[in-house]
Amino acid sequence: MRMTNKIMQNNSLYNINQNKILQDKLSTQMSTQKKLTRPSDDPVVAIRALRLRSSVSELVQYEEKNAPDADSWLKVTSDGLGTVTEILTNMSTNANKGANKDLTPDDLDIIVTQIKSLTSEFYATGNLDYAGRFVFTGYRTNTPMSFTQSDVSDVVNPIPDYNITEQKKLADLDSINYTSQGKIKGANKNNYTESEHAGAKETEVTNGDIHRLRLAYDDVKAGTTPTIKVLGPDGSVRTTVAVTDTKSINDTPDPYEDILDANENGTDKVIFVPETGEILFSDSSFASSFLSNDSEIRVTYDKESSTWKNGDLRPEHYFACTSTDNSKTPAEVINYNSDYLNQLYDKRVRQTIEYDVGYNQTIQINTTADEVFTHNLNRDVTDLQKALNDLKDIFTTKNELEDILKNMDPSDAGYNDLKLQVNAANKAYDYIRDNIHGIMEKMITKTQDYLDATNVAVTDNGTRSSRLDLISKRLTEQKTTFKTLQSENEDVDIAEVAIELTSAELTYSSSLMGTGKIMQTTLMNYI
Repeated sequence: MRMTNKIMQNNSLYNINQNKILQDKLSTQMSTQKKLTRPSDDPVVAIRALRLRSSVSELVQYEEKNAPDADSWLKVTSDGLGTVTEILTNMSTNANKGANKDLTPDDLDIIVTQIKSLTSEFYATGNLDYAGRFVFTGYRTNTPMSFTQSDVSDVVNPIPDYNITEQKKLADLDSINYTSQGKIKGANKNNYTESEHAGAKETEVTNGDIHRLRLAYDDVKAGTTPTIKVLGPDGSVRTTVAVTDTKSINDTPDPYEDILDANENGTDKVIFVPETGEILFSDSSFASSFLSNDSEIRVTYDKESSTWKNGDLRPEHYFACTSTDNSKTPAEVINYNSDYLNQLYDKRVRQTIEYDVGYNQTIQINTTADEVFTHNLNRDVTDLQKALNDLKDIFTTKNELEDILKNMDPSDAGYNDLKLQVNAANKAYDYIRDNIHGIMEKMITKTQDYLDATNVAVTDNGTRSSRLDLISKRLTEQKTTFKTLQSENEDVDIAEVAIELTSAELTYSSSLMGTGKIMQTTLMNYI
């Protein structure tokens, strides 16, 4: 084979260029500290690099973003539940003080005022938010747990009308003690001789317990009657309880006196009281309506826009309900939690928020309002305030009539009648005072129940937080491991590359010098 100068020149240039390419590759690796600049450099390493980068990216998302956000939510929830625990503990302490029978109505008034203040703080805690998201309101993180004063006073966008269906168990029904004062009710030193109070006797003062189904709200829409259905364990409707009468607390006789009379006479009677949101049952009606402890009771009723108050819990966080905004044309209707009606009370699925914090790992971060913030606490305090008002009224009546009696001579006209009134007032006072004592004792027990429910929520939240800590530690270790693998797969050995680059530079320089000398001799030198 004949080898010409042109062939030698081309071969030399090709080899010099290859040396330059190697030098460029090593120089690029030195500056980027990576093995690859394009997938074709090493397809196996490139595929492994893509997989490792994807894993590291996911781990960074979990470890640096999702887990810290979940941890912050859990800590805010923990702080809120800690406040609730402290509030309920203080409330129990006050109820324990109020259970002392030696306290005067003024002393009780101070205690009840403190309990009401704690109750307001209890519900205010439910509006706790984290980064603009309310933590106790399930999926509706942009909606506070309760109505605010601005909601109540907003004329342009008023609170809608609601149709609410409450799901209850037989254990949710309770009883109240009521004292019928007869003619002595409302008597004072100025009117005790008037016909409506004169002739009051002890025999007119009666007392008894009344079965009650207490709705979550008072001031229910007047002129409407709640629908009461009793369901069996399979969800089928066993019976529908008919409300026989709707009465105001200002009626004469009032609804409680009506039920006491029905109890005495063995009459079936169910009375709805819109102002207080109570459904009262006579003994016979209660016995015939609710036959089994495993029954679910569903009560459907309406509550108008104008009757909502500051601090009322929003029904959409608790019940299946429908809101109707009549201020808009056409009226805007929104259905909430309609799936609750396909589930029994004790099997309802809560609106849990879960965060992805690892491969196929999620953790619940929220505690829902119905786990802690019950309507019953506010309703219990309302009962207590009503009983205290009755006690203060009868206490005033008793004291005023006793003062008048002290200044009268037994021979004076009307002395005997007044003495009967005083006896009636004392009897009524004793009954109502005993009722206050009973309510305080019940409040101790109920507050402990609320505290137990809160402690369960605290424990659940703490368990999730502990689990998240373990997951976070594992994520940190995994991220370190995968970054090490990524580095081993992609990063170059700087010392090795430096040596190879120096060698390539020397080879390149030598090839230039040698080729320059060899290419100086041509065929013309022999002619």
